[in-house]
Amino acid sequence: MDKLSNYFRATVEEMRYNVTWPTATELQKSAGLVLLGSLVFAVVVGVMDISFESLLKAFYNSFR
Repeated sequence: MDKLSNYFRATVEEMRYNVTWPTATELQKSAGLVLLGSLVFAVVVGVMDISFESLLKAFYNSFR
């Protein structure tokens, strides 16, 4: 039990004194960048999905 309490005490100390936390402005910029990247990725995947769907439909319809 003593090892467990030492672990949690060391963890709290590490998080409090040794971790460099971002400022609110840095956090907002990072969140905006992640949001923008996610939207771009979603659009690219959506365009690829629509393209492959239309190509496969054309391919399958060529055998009818």
